[in-house]
Amino acid sequence: MEQDIRVLIIDDSAVVRETLSSLLAQEKGIEVVATASDPIIGEKKIEQFSPDVLILDIEMPRMDGLTFLKKLMVSRPIPTIICSGKTDSGGKSALRAMELGAVEIITKPRMGTRDFLNESIIAISNAIRAAHASKKRVAARSRNPVPSVSPKLTADVIMPPPRAAIAGSTEKIIAVGASTGGTEALRVFLEGMPPGSPGIVVVQHMPEHFTRSFSARLNDLCRINVKEAENGDRVVPGQALIANGGFHLLLKRTGSAYTVELKEGPLVCRHKPSVDVLFRSAARYGGKNVIGVILTGMGDDGARGMEEMKKAGAYNIAQNEESCVVFGMPKEAIARGGVDKVLPLEQIAGEALRKSMEGQS
Repeated sequence: MEQDIRVLIIDDSAVVRETLSSLLAQEKGIEVVATASDPIIGEKKIEQFSPDVLILDIEMPRMDGLTFLKKLMVSRPIPTIICSGKTDSGGKSALRAMELGAVEIITKPRMGTRDFLNESIIAISNAIRAAHASKKRVAARSRNPVPSVSPKLTADVIMPPPRAAIAGSTEKIIAVGASTGGTEALRVFLEGMPPGSPGIVVVQHMPEHFTRSFSARLNDLCRINVKEAENGDRVVPGQALIANGGFHLLLKRTGSAYTVELKEGPLVCRHKPSVDVLFRSAARYGGKNVIGVILTGMGDDGARGMEEMKKAGAYNIAQNEESCVVFGMPKEAIARGGVDKVLPLEQIAGEALRKSMEGQS
């Protein structure tokens, strides 16, 4: 029988520790083995309990989370989830933690409505399972059902399945989906894009209030413009639009112009934003003009949508297992037959650009 994932929570807030422990007590396959109020105590608890996954706060007394994480990744690497507040400084610190080796970000839980708590449980347990899978660097057996407090919804709840793609434009669009390990994978992919590259739309599984800092960080590093998507933004060459945490991102078309729509709604494939929602909209409004890219991530979000894009005429690329942090999402997209080419991360940008130039003089 598979053992429970053993979790250690390090946070100076007793309320956060208690709330996380209470939420996770409802989840099968996950056990909170201990909590600690700061990293000094946390180090002792690590030695005592040998956790599989850490949930780590950033701002704490005696030693901050970033300093502890840097030390931990050298001495005893453990898959680590950052639990951060919804502030600009918290977002920047959380992204720095990802650069240091953390694999997921969650927002500090708070008590609220039943729907809010249900979504919190799903997001936190997803992050724990993804973090645990990243330790092995192989895909979790994603066909096994993941225990959840609510049914797993598909993109049907946001928009109907595509029929024929709407005609009227030849402008190429690149649609990208990523999850665990995706912050680094997206940096590599987008840094490979020149200023004249096709317009890019991206869904990276990330909580609300963190995508603005993430987009700004990528904008500083890349030759193209990178920004957090706003409702009605045009998709234009030389720019990447990053989906807002907490909203689904849809590709739309008005005449010959592509735009994006931010849409409220339930979790799809247990995520919001969902890659499946973006990919379905790309199949419907972009069809053969779309180049789809699916990167590292846990689960199967994006697999159905990529299959729909392929049927609509899109050309699709998946990241290969060797370069993925977690080979879940690409593996499922490949299994469904939606992928045309499987490549190492560093080759994907070049292939997407090559494909976008086909047929041009």
